Amino acid sequence: MKEKIKVGIIGSAGYTGGELLRLLVFHPQVEIVFAHSSSNAGKCISDVHTDLLGDTDLLFSATTTPEIDVLFLCVGHGDARKYLDANPVAPHIKIIDLSQDYRLKANTEYQGKHFVYGLPELNREQIQQASYIANPGCFATTIQLGLLPLASVGLLIGDIHTNATTGSTGAGQSLTATSHFSWRNNNLSAYKIFNHQHLQEISESLEQLQPGFLPSSDNGETLMERAASKIHFVPQRGDFTRGIFAISYLDSSLTLEEAYQLYENYYASAPFTHISKVNIDLKQVVNTNKCIIHLEKHGKQLLVISMTDNLLKGASGQAVQNMNLAFGLEETIGLKLKAAAF
Repeated sequence: MKEKIKVGIIGSAGYTGGELLRLLVFHPQVEIVFAHSSSNAGKCISDVHTDLLGDTDLLFSATTTPEIDVLFLCVGHGDARKYLDANPVAPHIKIIDLSQDYRLKANTEYQGKHFVYGLPELNREQIQQASYIANPGCFATTIQLGLLPLASVGLLIGDIHTNATTGSTGAGQSLTATSHFSWRNNNLSAYKIFNHQHLQEISESLEQLQPGFLPSSDNGETLMERAASKIHFVPQRGDFTRGIFAISYLDSSLTLEEAYQLYENYYASAPFTHISKVNIDLKQVVNTNKCIIHLEKHGKQLLVISMTDNLLKGASGQAVQNMNLAFGLEETIGLKLKAAAF
């Protein structure tokens, strides 16, 4: 049997760290060497992630070791770069960063190498050769997967209008006014309207497939301003814990049959992205690494519904998918999860 991949995790007490542990504890090709958490050092992992009671006796660690093959950074935005600046990682160790610190092309360099943007449906071959991988954002993953096939044939011509609703786990584990149960329950709100940070990575990916997608920057606009002028994105906070449900629509000359053929062809080799010709609902993807897409045609407009679990395909599941690719494993190992459904 192939020697197991030795894994270290920084920030293992939060939502993404816990979801990563949940996956890796059962991954047949992984040995978890350390799960770092300064505030929980010495505690059993199942004391914090109670769903793992009986599954592992691993303790949280306050220390790390270089005797690993891959390091996962499950820390807040801005903290991954700070961690790596203060704790340089040996060149032989692969890094998978779940924060936004290394996603944009202007910020990818570390130790003379570059982070590859870790969306397998876009950069599978690059991920397979990568030392450092920047895991995409949850909104970004869901919305991009709904639009990439159109970009691949240059059909993102006019404005794109997107509305997407996320579960409360997308806000992280630390309590805030908008994640507290008594506020979130039976409630719905919009935030960062036309100005969500994921617009930048979405636009760079679409530009990668469709050069010229972004308007010219001759007038001095920032990347965010250029992205917002093309994708009119309204994010919403939903009254549920997990999942992202995104609806995008744009003018398209494609018939519905042509659109379905384009999407099915583009995702033919993607094991986790599926096309449904019947309407879809969020429970089909919750607790899975899937993205499911449904298309409709209304007059001249093509409507695209895409949905993922924000903690899995939108975060930790995709990170494991990227690890599998980077180490030459079958892409789906450890990720064959069934939706809860009820």
